[in-house]
Amino acid sequence: MADKSVVVVESPAKAKTINKYLGDGFEVLASFGHVRDLPAKDGSVDPDQDFAMRWEVDVRGKKQLDAIAKAVKGAKHLYLATDPDREGEAISWHVKDELARRNVIDGMDVSRVVFHEITKKAVTEAVSHPRDLDQALIDAYLARRALDYLVGFTLSPVLWRKLPGARSAGRVQSVALRLICEREAEIEAFRPQEYWSVDALMATAAGDAFKARLTHLDGKKLDRFDLGDEAAAKRAVSMAEGQPYSVTKVERKTQKRNPAPPFTTSTLQQEASRKLGMGASRTMSVAQRLYEGIELGGETVGLITYMRTDSTSLSGEAIAGSRRAIEKIFGDNYLPDSPRVYRTKAKNAQEAHEAIRPTDLFRKPEDVARYLDKDQARLYELVWKRTMASQMESAVIDRVAVDIDSANGAATFRANGSVIKFDGFLKLYFEDVDDRQQGDGSDDDDRRLPNMTEGETPSLKDVIPEQHFTQPPPRYSEASLVKKMEELGIGRPSTYASILKVLQDRNYVLLESRRFVPEDRGRLVTAFLSSFFDRYFEYGFTADLEEQLDDVSDGRRNWQQVLRDFWDNFYKIAEHTKELTGVEVRDTIDRELGPHFFPADENGSTEAARVCPACDGGRLSLNFGRHGAFIACSNYPNCRYTRQLGEDGSEDGEDANYPKVLGPYPETGEDVSLRKGPYGLYVQVGEQLPKEKGKKAPPKPKRASLLKGMSAADVDLALALRLLALPREIGTHPESGAMITAGVGRFGPFLKHGSSYVSIPADDDVLSIGMNRAVEVIAQAGEKGKARATRSLGEHPDDGKAITQGAGRFGPYVKHGKLYASIPRDVEPESVSLEEAVRLLAEKAAKQAAKGGPVKKASAKKAGAKKSGAKKSGAKKSGAKKAKAKKAGAKKAGAKKAAAKKPAAGTD
Repeated sequence: MADKSVVVVESPAKAKTINKYLGDGFEVLASFGHVRDLPAKDGSVDPDQDFAMRWEVDVRGKKQLDAIAKAVKGAKHLYLATDPDREGEAISWHVKDELARRNVIDGMDVSRVVFHEITKKAVTEAVSHPRDLDQALIDAYLARRALDYLVGFTLSPVLWRKLPGARSAGRVQSVALRLICEREAEIEAFRPQEYWSVDALMATAAGDAFKARLTHLDGKKLDRFDLGDEAAAKRAVSMAEGQPYSVTKVERKTQKRNPAPPFTTSTLQQEASRKLGMGASRTMSVAQRLYEGIELGGETVGLITYMRTDSTSLSGEAIAGSRRAIEKIFGDNYLPDSPRVYRTKAKNAQEAHEAIRPTDLFRKPEDVARYLDKDQARLYELVWKRTMASQMESAVIDRVAVDIDSANGAATFRANGSVIKFDGFLKLYFEDVDDRQQGDGSDDDDRRLPNMTEGETPSLKDVIPEQHFTQPPPRYSEASLVKKMEELGIGRPSTYASILKVLQDRNYVLLESRRFVPEDRGRLVTAFLSSFFDRYFEYGFTADLEEQLDDVSDGRRNWQQVLRDFWDNFYKIAEHTKELTGVEVRDTIDRELGPHFFPADENGSTEAARVCPACDGGRLSLNFGRHGAFIACSNYPNCRYTRQLGEDGSEDGEDANYPKVLGPYPETGEDVSLRKGPYGLYVQVGEQLPKEKGKKAPPKPKRASLLKGMSAADVDLALALRLLALPREIGTHPESGAMITAGVGRFGPFLKHGSSYVSIPADDDVLSIGMNRAVEVIAQAGEKGKARATRSLGEHPDDGKAITQGAGRFGPYVKHGKLYASIPRDVEPESVSLEEAVRLLAEKAAKQAAKGGPVKKASAKKAGAKKSGAKKSGAKKSGAKKAKAKKAGAKKAGAKKAAAKKPAAGTD
């Protein structure tokens, strides 16, 4: 079509929906995210050439660019409609730049369009109001990408050389890790302090019971630690008992409580974590699906607006729609006189964006729930309620405080309570408070008190002392860590999910009971960076750098100057650190982490815990070996005592605590033991029998590795037997009839359904996941979670063998004997005919022959080869191939081993 227009979006799901909205005059293609990136090797960013960048198109990117280039030939207009954020702007720039290099858009009208929701109105309006690419946003992207690359590829080699076992470091990732490690250090240094409270159980003349807390004793106001032990508490009780009491003061205060603003990326992640138990990555994945569109009654509709935003504002249309919905659903009382307008507190917020909201507020959660999976339905309900509540009337709360004095003035008790006079937005939505400290009586305000007046004389029923201890600061949850990072101005909310995932993937932190616990490897990296690169991983410095990058996106700074200001000093420090000796690094980190590895005594000294248990006069300290850090004695080589990090050293020798016998194996009576191997802890049944000369090696004992997050302290016989029972059968799928099993593979816990494998979500347990949840996880996985079925297309005209069509891990295919041919993505698998299948298979066979691939058996038969001769020839070929493959495999293994020394550097 000569007058067609081409639209480029990021995802194929979005492409299908938008194509329906725009009609026949448009062809919508997906870039599948970025089409090119910086190669993961030195020199991709050259500071000596004013930070010139060398971009590389990967295989997938080339495929998408080829499709886009083919589509724009003869087109009149190219619309770049990638996501409406800085990253989306960069993707559009990459696509345009690569097409320009190919000379396929010369003289063509190329425009940028953005829409914040995928609805027909939003899409068509965006296309009718195109704009140019925003160069300031592109410059900000270039600066961030170059910074992340330079930090990662400068720091990571330093870490590999000076800190064996470390994986990588990143500009923002390492600061987030520092937060987690410093919180853990606070917890370890915390010493609980005892204190007591005294409560009185009282009743009014009418018999209504209530509780009050002692606030004054002998005319003095009690501070938290004034009753510091049991003796002080008992003295207070004796002074309070046996006295008549009267109400001396009643305070009533009416307060208005306003709703929270609509969701930003950060607050959505926080609330989804607190209320739904969904991690940041999972939240963003589900939100992406709701944004891109769900099929409702035959039509694909985007249910929420774009989910990467730091703006709390709503469009005039959205505010008007929410007010109409509130009035209709809840009535006039819940509608404020004027709309609520929210202003974003975050610096450099993209106010052109909206907050995250439903695209249609009259589309209630219960109306769409049947079209959504469980997570989608819960997240949509959360977004809908928060948006609606943000425009509802304030809640009105009556708060009451009553002071009750003893007749002799020795004791004063206070009773607090509150009553919701008008629920307002609380009828729909209540924002949780995370990490509330316990034991301080802060929840007394939520009690409801009986009506009392001054001069009234309630009776004292009992006086109860209660012991408390101060609590350490809580470990960060995903919600509280995201909130802290946002408060400090570290990174950007759209990157938080990927940052938290990287920290876990690199085994720097462990998510335990939904709280982050730093691993020793993470603490070592943090100690190294804070000791030798402290300025560059300070919270203030990182936040200031973010502000500079935001200034670039606003056009107020030059992006290359920002890089120059950062790079010159950073590079000098990195070069200086390379010159440090191993002893300097070791001693510095040993001092930094000494209290962690060696418990301090009451005087704060770690020396008692450093005494070597295996020799006289030896002192334990941190050391580094080929495979990472460990504890060793200073008398080496005379004393060879060592222990791994995390071991308590209660017995002599590095592995003296292993194996640990847990109990008998029910089937054979053999010992089940916990052992330590080169890849970590595992459980085993019995012992490995020795190989007898001239006989076949005996089978290996049954073994099972501990799951991620398990520690040695968690493992007893019952848990060991459950691990050894994997993979376990859960039951047959109610629809397909295929058996569902749960197990652990090289990529983690999985469900096997028929011949398909589906990863088990991080929040589920492979040992306990049941039938209902398993079916749900498989359904959420879509096609990959279904038992793969094949259909017969007929017989091949050459040899009469069957041709089938099915779906595999690489997509739909047709199959003839051992030959597989992929079905093109633009062809519906169910529509493939026998003739088309024969053509696809012939093309595949030709490609294999051109590459020197194996000769098909059918060809050998046609050539008239004798059966015996073919067998003999095949045996020789097979042997030759086997030898050749073995040789090549050995080389490949060697290459992999060398590559393992330098994993890819961090990018954020």
